[in-house]
Amino acid sequence: MHVVLSIGGSAVVPDGKPNIKFLKELASAIRASKNDFGIVVGGGPPARTYAGAVRELGAGEFDADQIAIMSTKQNAKLLLAALKGIAPADVAHGFEKARELAARHKVVVMGGTIPGITTDTDSVLLAEAIGAKRLVNVSNVTGIYDSDPKKNPGAKKIDTLGYDALISLAMASDKRVAGTNFVFDLLACKLIARSKIETHFVGWKSMDDLKAAMEGKRHGGTVVR
Repeated sequence: MHVVLSIGGSAVVPDGKPNIKFLKELASAIRASKNDFGIVVGGGPPARTYAGAVRELGAGEFDADQIAIMSTKQNAKLLLAALKGIAPADVAHGFEKARELAARHKVVVMGGTIPGITTDTDSVLLAEAIGAKRLVNVSNVTGIYDSDPKKNPGAKKIDTLGYDALISLAMASDKRVAGTNFVFDLLACKLIARSKIETHFVGWKSMDDLKAAMEGKRHGGTVVR
């Protein structure tokens, strides 16, 4: 069974430095799982830094997206280093290539793809391409909340919700700008709804939650189905 992991860049480089402990623990969990995996890695703080710098220098959103995509691929290569022996030597460029590699390897890893498309959306498209019916979104947020937990200390985490409810939350926060933060972008939400992909939202700091989500078991985050 294929499972797709959408790994936020905030997990890979939380403070601008590679998170070696997380990468090793994630690789170990993947090796131990009976599932096969498609993985999309986000850009995180470096992507936001470079996208912001490009804008300050006078470039537009297309260029900001392009430089952010470069950061996602750099982060993807970090993860690949931890997955040596069970994944191809390089990042997959494009969904057709990823599908081809997924048929021959336990793991296939991608970064971002094209300007205007977030790694959230990339991860859902990868799931559709390889026939995965479970997607795990791993970020610096421990689940989906009824309001922004960074701004509202009283925000309540939601254990389960439907696709339409997730779409409504995304509509309120999706700004379509490189480097912005939101639960899961609007297009990605609509894509998981159309393909009925069970989607788990967990924080990267709890490897137990991440492992449980990878196997479709109960965890402390949020499940959308």
